Amino acid sequence: MAVPPLDAFPLVSSVQSGACPEIQALRPTAPAPGRSSGDPGLAFFSPRSNPKLMVHRALLIGGTGLVGRLTADRLLARGAEVHAWLRRTAGRSAPGWREHVVPPDEWPALVRTIGGDVAISALGTTARSAGSDEAYRAVDLDMVVAFARAAGESGVRHMIAVSSVGADADSRLFYPRLKGEMEAALAGLAFDRLDVVRPGLLRGERGADRRLKERIAILVSPAVNLLLRGRLDRYAAIDAAIVAEAIAALAQEAAPGRFVHHNRDLYRLARG
Repeated sequence: MAVPPLDAFPLVSSVQSGACPEIQALRPTAPAPGRSSGDPGLAFFSPRSNPKLMVHRALLIGGTGLVGRLTADRLLARGAEVHAWLRRTAGRSAPGWREHVVPPDEWPALVRTIGGDVAISALGTTARSAGSDEAYRAVDLDMVVAFARAAGESGVRHMIAVSSVGADADSRLFYPRLKGEMEAALAGLAFDRLDVVRPGLLRGERGADRRLKERIAILVSPAVNLLLRGRLDRYAAIDAAIVAEAIAALAQEAAPGRFVHHNRDLYRLARG
């Protein structure tokens, strides 16, 4: 799949441009409303001052994963109808929850028939679960982009995608390159607003899906987080519940544009 470089699209970082090499391509041309050029680390659009939208219907993939499950909780609590495309049932029963358990290659056609206010991807797999780079790419890139494209064709104008800190389409490492290619592909679609969420190591209950190294990293994360200050705080571990709360807040944002959100931004959004 040919993917254009991320710097071909005018994404705007919600931290000051130039703060880290991985987001040099996201440099804004001018300060956005509500922010001066001397405000490092501040979101371009404050959650407190922007117009809000009531989310009546959200489209979701990755709804059985850690972030997706918690995001669905928060959207349902706000009264939204959540349509989730799943490879297996979520075992959830709640007013407003609509799950579509069908093979992934059937997701786009069904998405086009439903439509909604916002499309959210919290989809992702692991190297162990995928078994190969090709299978990994099929989930974290191809399924996400196919879902997003179908959502756009159904009339959805706002896309939110969970990526990862360090995402870079030019990286020599497979995982950050894969996430960077996913971001670039989404930026090439005609959404009025695109929010890319780049959390650090996610803390939360995953059950048996956690690898040993990941479990160890989470155990030591409170101490490590103390050392990750300033620009390095984007690499700190963060609770998945905070990320989900931030996504639910972003779903209500009305200002157009393309935005990247790191840990600091996610905490701010979650606080409201």
